[in-house]
Amino acid sequence: MPYIGAKQLKASDLKRFSVTGSTSATHALSWTAPNEQSLIITINGVKQHDSAYTISGSPTTITLSSALVSSDEMEVIGIIDIGTTITPAQNSVGLDKLATTGTASSSTFLRGDMSWATPTDQGKVLQVVSTNSDSTEAFVYASGWVDTNLTVNITPASSSNKVLVLVNSHWGGDNKVMAKIVRDSTDISVGATAGSRTLCSGYDQATTVNNMFGLHFSYLDSPASTSQITYKVQGIAFTNGYLNRSDGDGDFDSRGRTASSITVMEIAG
Repeated sequence: MPYIGAKQLKASDLKRFSVTGSTSATHALSWTAPNEQSLIITINGVKQHDSAYTISGSPTTITLSSALVSSDEMEVIGIIDIGTTITPAQNSVGLDKLATTGTASSSTFLRGDMSWATPTDQGKVLQVVSTNSDSTEAFVYASGWVDTNLTVNITPASSSNKVLVLVNSHWGGDNKVMAKIVRDSTDISVGATAGSRTLCSGYDQATTVNNMFGLHFSYLDSPASTSQITYKVQGIAFTNGYLNRSDGDGDFDSRGRTASSITVMEIAG
């Protein structure tokens, strides 16, 4: 990075001039001194105060307040450039003055470590797909796991992206009813194998045949794919189960009918 501020001194910035056998008060240097304070003048080893001489011209001529005598030995050590503190004007420092890595462009930004980087959408929601169903569906134990109308397709833009699955479902039945989330043919968000227990995302049982209960799931999936993926909800009943209605489902205003939904969101990884 180019230096901004007081200039750093190098050996080449120092000059030396010596005089012997002179009886003159004026002595010409081979360089231009910035000011009197940039010179160290000694006569016979004694440093001279800057009030004992003046400088003028370019290159610089030193004029002593008193002429030398022939036995005097004068030595001049000079600093060519004492440096200048520069305060850049507002908006005057361009990229060529910064020590950066990477390539600057309209699609990159400068990080705190002075490197150019491409912004990422990590954590952003890239797309949302949802299916809502108000259909009533029946399940019986003998049928095993059955697909519901809660199914949705999504095609991730990158294999590193994740998919957030949200299920809002309402069930009825005369016994326990279970539901689970399935990606294509793979169960996700289910429990660990434990004997004969049924692995599911959730289950419940209505307190009466006229009541319903909700099963609500959320799961952040990592499908590692850019192909179309189908997410769906499957149900199983012990012994009779229903989606969006109760088991009794009498035609009364005190009985409810519901809608259920599955929503998937692609999250940038």
